[in-house]
Amino acid sequence: MNKIVEVLPDKAALIERSLAVVLSKMHTAIQQSDRCTIALAGGGTPKPLYEAIASQDLPWDKIHVFWGDERYVPPDHPDSNQGMARQAWLDNVPIPEVNIHPMPTDGANPAADAEKHEAHLRKFFKSAAGEFPQFDIILLGIGDDAHTASLFPHTDALQVQDHLVTVGNKDGQPRITFTAPLINHSHCVIFLVAGSGKRPALAQIFAPDADPLTYPARLIQPQGELWWLLDESAGQELEIKD
Repeated sequence: MNKIVEVLPDKAALIERSLAVVLSKMHTAIQQSDRCTIALAGGGTPKPLYEAIASQDLPWDKIHVFWGDERYVPPDHPDSNQGMARQAWLDNVPIPEVNIHPMPTDGANPAADAEKHEAHLRKFFKSAAGEFPQFDIILLGIGDDAHTASLFPHTDALQVQDHLVTVGNKDGQPRITFTAPLINHSHCVIFLVAGSGKRPALAQIFAPDADPLTYPARLIQPQGELWWLLDESAGQELEIKD
């Protein structure tokens, strides 16, 4: 694993730097395999990044967009990660609809919808049972409790090793989420973290020793590159060790 940690002066600098990294990874993937697969994060931090990507002149027909997790709500719901990304980015560029791969949340059975999305991923990536596909880029954030995607502390989703997609649980509310092993097979994982409220979580995530079931972002140790892009408010007290 190649781990890169950068602390940027403020949120604007964080977005500018993350845009540069994402665009570089997109272009490399397209050069190498004629497409780029990217999984998006929800939350407020990446929204300006998506707005910035929307202003770029990119080969949209070669970019395939997924999500690392999704709340179990319709796409037009205010809490939908898909809805946010469409509003900020996807509805504003000529990307083919077939290149957008949302997690299904329109059934009444989160487990069945997780299985449905796993089947979709296996078909798209042509990966056999027991194999994990490789995304080019997976964007992640963290919560104040050190969760990432919908991998919450001390939940069953943290233990799933043999699936690509599973059901997460946030205070009894179901989510659909990538599993840690799927995330860890990515070519490049990029965490975007802003705000002083994230300092306690980051201290545990970067600590030499801490329980990953309590601080789930510690589970993310990809075989490719791991980027931590932090603003000064989040990262100023961090003791960064490889």
